[in-house]
Amino acid sequence: MVGNSSFAGLGNSSFASLTPAPASADEAEPWVRGELIRSLMRASRGSYLLAAALMPAMVGLSWGHVPAWQLIVWLAIGIAATGCRIWGEQLYARHYADRDSAAQQYFVERYRYLWSASGFAWGLSILIFFERTPLVNQFMSWLIVAGVATFPLNGLALHPPLLRRYVNTLFFTMLAAIVLRMIELKFERPHFHYGFLMLPVLHWWLLLRAGRRIHETARNSFELLFHNHILINSLTQQRQAAVSAVAMKNRFLASAAHDMRQPVLALSLYADWLRNEPELVAEIAPKIVRATHAVNALFDSLFDLARIDSGQVRLHIERVEVAQLLHDLELQYRPVAEAKGLTFRMHVTPGTVLTDPIRVRRMIGNLLANATKYTAEGGILLASRQTRDGLRVEVWDTGIGIAREHLRDVFLEFYKVADHAGTSDGFGLGLAIVARLSHALGHPVSVRSRLGRGSVFRVALHDADETQAQTRISGAVG
Repeated sequence: MVGNSSFAGLGNSSFASLTPAPASADEAEPWVRGELIRSLMRASRGSYLLAAALMPAMVGLSWGHVPAWQLIVWLAIGIAATGCRIWGEQLYARHYADRDSAAQQYFVERYRYLWSASGFAWGLSILIFFERTPLVNQFMSWLIVAGVATFPLNGLALHPPLLRRYVNTLFFTMLAAIVLRMIELKFERPHFHYGFLMLPVLHWWLLLRAGRRIHETARNSFELLFHNHILINSLTQQRQAAVSAVAMKNRFLASAAHDMRQPVLALSLYADWLRNEPELVAEIAPKIVRATHAVNALFDSLFDLARIDSGQVRLHIERVEVAQLLHDLELQYRPVAEAKGLTFRMHVTPGTVLTDPIRVRRMIGNLLANATKYTAEGGILLASRQTRDGLRVEVWDTGIGIAREHLRDVFLEFYKVADHAGTSDGFGLGLAIVARLSHALGHPVSVRSRLGRGSVFRVALHDADETQAQTRISGAVG
């Protein structure tokens, strides 16, 4: 006595009010099950009242032929079953309708007896009319019972265990009632031919068969909707990624052009100056060299980023002595730091790591270059420490520091903190390269800083997996 809406109607009501589909295809099965149950509950909303309205008709067809008390008892059982259905619907609306698929499954499993009560009540109706009322009345009563058995099909078919429970309860009760009446009649020949008694069994089988087909159709529809949702999401994400990539490249090129303009303009001015006053060559030549070095440094960084983003970098993972790698970096950056009047200290813990030595040297070298560039006084500390998670390399400085709100952005290409003293001569590419290589090699980089006091960059050197690292860097990791 539930869910008598057609499948077409079900489509109009349920598909328009789907819950958001999950992003992962692995969650398709739970989502589809949950949506089938939601559709079942929407389809059956209030429909049991139609079946309840047929109960007085059943009583009327048997009135005068069956003791009144028996009719009243059966009617009371039917009203109680209907009351249980009303209570169940309100409970679902209050506590389960808006919850996830697991909650939908829990509801139908915990309260499946509500449908069993309806099937039991209608199965008992056989006792009040079978071989007790005139033949025409019996025929009309059989039609009502057949209709009540068929009404819920389109709704309950969305959850086959519930359909089987309802139909089996109805027909088992019906067959038991027929057997009781035949025992009471001492198996006298009924008004119907014995073959007629096979019709309920046939109807039972047809309902279960039709229910399976309806379920398959509905399930396929929901699965198609789910995969369409995944496809649309994927296309939307790809479009957004493409738009973001274009915007990033535009910003990238605009920033590169802006940063290149100054040294190129300086070269032009120095060349004109030298042409007009060749006797000043000793003074102008070093400036031309510095401007040329600045342009070359920018191009080198741009080429490095381009190679990483295009996946053209070939990694070579091997066992690396971290202490030796840091001492090599010391030889390169100590003279630069001391030329600025900075102290350069080392604190090295022995240890090895599986990684690409060239790329790790580039990562830590970029951090040392930044520390040197943005430190006016004090010093730099290059250290390696053994932690529970493995070796960690740290670069400390007593430089200008970075404000908290800028810490995440410093790893973006061409990002330079506005109005930040000491950043005018940088291109904002060193940390962007560090971020790319960090992700590819699986060496997380973290930073802590205090404005005006200095910064510390930490690189966790976990053993790299060559296949995964190459896959990440070949995928244009950004």
